Amino acid sequence: MSVDHYLPKPRLLLTRKLPPPVEQRAAQDYQVTLNHDDQPIGATDWLARSHAADALLCTPADKLDAAVIAQLATSVRIIATFSVGHEHIDVAAATARGIAVTNTPDVLTDATADIAMLLLLGAARRAAEGDALMRQRAWTGWAPTQMLGTHLCGKTLGIVGFGRIGQAVARRAIAFGLQVHYLSRNWRDLASVETHYHESETTFWPACQFISLHLPLTPATRHYLNAARIARLPRGAIVINTARGDIVDDDALIDALTTGHLGAAGLDVYTGEPNFRPEYARLKNTFLLPHLGSATHETRCAMGFRALDNLDQFFADGIPQDLIPAHKA
Repeated sequence: MSVDHYLPKPRLLLTRKLPPPVEQRAAQDYQVTLNHDDQPIGATDWLARSHAADALLCTPADKLDAAVIAQLATSVRIIATFSVGHEHIDVAAATARGIAVTNTPDVLTDATADIAMLLLLGAARRAAEGDALMRQRAWTGWAPTQMLGTHLCGKTLGIVGFGRIGQAVARRAIAFGLQVHYLSRNWRDLASVETHYHESETTFWPACQFISLHLPLTPATRHYLNAARIARLPRGAIVINTARGDIVDDDALIDALTTGHLGAAGLDVYTGEPNFRPEYARLKNTFLLPHLGSATHETRCAMGFRALDNLDQFFADGIPQDLIPAHKA
């Protein structure tokens, strides 16, 4: 850290329990308040918890809306979120109070792309059903037509949102023999990796037997995957979501899974999580994970270090590398 160590260390509140190496580094460079019990801060407790803080290192589970931002102690100058997404923070309200907001891009790309492939394989090959069969000791032996799934090789994967994670998924998918089509405002060159660019939704949706969603959550993308778009997919298509739960219209997805228009879905994120629609758990053609996209030791440490890097830069009178402008809120 490049902060002048002759000055008092900035006061940092960690809103949740973070990996030990992250907490250790924070304790070295800051007057840190830890959350040993890992209990979320209540909506009306932010003033009391932040009264001795110059900075917050928060997580996506912390809902820092305008009402919470208004509660924060006047000493708080920066919020560093332990995530790429920042829809849980009212950035405009924070900026209006003179509070900087940063995130942690780049460092979780590979881990999230790996989970997308796990969901794709798990949904296509009926992994949840197979696991349940074994745990219930209900397997009676191999049979030629038992639990037949969907083959990947030679099929088309459509990627919606072709940023860092979407491109990482494309590279992995091609190794499995999938043809990759992507829907984006702009063409992207993946060098030696062959992909098919679609600017028009008219050509994109009917071409895709698998769909992987990688959009940020904005007012424009809320319920992006709706009944109309699902209806354009070929019957039996499989949907994967590692982005945000709110970009999916749950009613439309559940209906399509129930009627068989969609063959399966693999989900790692949900509207209102940790709560989610109970129909997903009752359906046999879903493969569900509890928001594990970035959940590796290496990635979560890298996220914490990136958040601390931003804090270091801020308190050294520099501009944090991952500052979120208010207009991107």
